[in-house]
Amino acid sequence: MPKNLFLQNIIALIWDFDKTLTPGYMEEPLFRHFNVEPKKFWEEVNGLPDFYKQSGLELVSKDTLYLNHILTYVRQSIFKGLNNKLLRELGSQIEFYPGLPDFFARVKERVKSNSVYAGHEIAVENYVVSTGLRQMILGSKIVSYVDYVWGCEFIENIAPPGYLNKGGGKLEVGSEKGEIIDIGYVLDNTTKTRAIFEINKGANKLTDIDVNAAIKPEDRRIPFQNMIYVADGPSDIPVFSIVNHNSGKTFAVYNLQKPEEFRQVNELQKQGRVQSFGEANYKEGSQTFMWLTNAIEEVASRIVRDRDRAVGDKVGLPPKHLG
Repeated sequence: MPKNLFLQNIIALIWDFDKTLTPGYMEEPLFRHFNVEPKKFWEEVNGLPDFYKQSGLELVSKDTLYLNHILTYVRQSIFKGLNNKLLRELGSQIEFYPGLPDFFARVKERVKSNSVYAGHEIAVENYVVSTGLRQMILGSKIVSYVDYVWGCEFIENIAPPGYLNKGGGKLEVGSEKGEIIDIGYVLDNTTKTRAIFEINKGANKLTDIDVNAAIKPEDRRIPFQNMIYVADGPSDIPVFSIVNHNSGKTFAVYNLQKPEEFRQVNELQKQGRVQSFGEANYKEGSQTFMWLTNAIEEVASRIVRDRDRAVGDKVGLPPKHLG
């Protein structure tokens, strides 16, 4: 009898980043470092679609125009010397909500220490899927607690025409100033769903698996029903929709100090976009801590039931003496 490709005993906690794990935007340390007013920067970013429209461009990516504007600031020497190394260093200054990063380790240990779950080798993996800057996240204090990070990447070295004919294909040409000069990877609110499918199919673990490959549900590494997606707002609706539609769990968080964020997530629940919501406080005893840990245990218990039932279906009862 052929075996399934994966045991499907992994629970994925998938996190948005800005305003989900952090009170503000991750770029705040970047603005402080270069003495740039954040409000001015974001106002300029928000005005870019109209600016480009005046030049005849009807289609621009609103979600990721901020990446282009960061590069503009580099070219204008406002962000002089900005490179990936500096982005990682600035990432260490990112502040997180109460209970983080300890919460990531706690939920892993909570499942690991349960003898029933351990018997089925059930484990929790934490993933960050963000439209923010991946290098800053990798430099933050949560990086050692998460299993993988999706985010936007900048390039410092570009491959010029004919680079394969030089040095046996080894890339030696780069930015003379040691700065970021191009965009390498972009994740927007819609393409976040690609990361979800990579987690689902196991493409992030096995490079031989292409995210667009046709894989039967029973052969996918982490079924959608084993996923819990945590985020903060309307920009996460595409992922909320996929996870909800496929029997996963969804949860939204808000900053207690900002009533408008409460109204936003409350509306998401009214519309059926999320199953529940709570304050962005991950300390033990908080409502968010209890909802998430309960959700994890519900998924783990269902995995146990499904696996026990599968064993019962495939292994017949032993013969007994007649009374």
